[in-house]
Amino acid sequence: MHTELGVVRTRIERPDPAAVAALAAFGTATVHEAMGRTGLTRPYLRPVYPGARLCGPAVTVLLQPGDNWMLHVAAEQVRPGDVVVAACTTESEDGFFGELLATSLRSRGCAGLVIDGGVRDVADLRAMDFPVFSRAVNARGTVKATLGSVNVPVVCANALVRPGDVVIADADGVVVVPRERAAGVAGASAEREANEAVKRERLRAGELGLDMYAMRGPLAELGLRYED
Repeated sequence: MHTELGVVRTRIERPDPAAVAALAAFGTATVHEAMGRTGLTRPYLRPVYPGARLCGPAVTVLLQPGDNWMLHVAAEQVRPGDVVVAACTTESEDGFFGELLATSLRSRGCAGLVIDGGVRDVADLRAMDFPVFSRAVNARGTVKATLGSVNVPVVCANALVRPGDVVIADADGVVVVPRERAAGVAGASAEREANEAVKRERLRAGELGLDMYAMRGPLAELGLRYED
């Protein structure tokens, strides 16, 4: 996947904005389950400040280790509501991104950043309320010397992300929804939440999960026994 270097694709296919808005109403766990338990990145991608959350179409960036040049190149391709998703040709935890790049992306209407690498200026990012989900927080800076690519398919923390795929991130993690499935996954997420609302009321009323999910029979078949 990480083979196409030195290219910037200026035209990408984005999903229906209504589908993106619908997905934004749901948490990553709900979307992941509604999508057949697929699409999650590795759990080491964490919000750099509490309460960070984002949802939007991906502008993808392929970085070289210790080099943030292509993030500056990517800024030109961002449209309002987009999320920049940055992967690296090999593992790197350098501080690729900070307050100045966030200021640049914010001016383009960017909804946030997901990066399989390090970021810095966390206090400034929190003050700006610019959502960032990263592999690490690292004050170590980067250079601008080697070419990567923009708007090519990338693998970010083990998840395939294509330009225009919808990326949702919150305190539970980061999930990627293929752009052509956005509307369907939003509908399935709504159905899942409605079903969970019914279950929540039953549990609140005191019903046990053992009975609601009909667990007693399978447990008995496996030999579970109760002893006084």
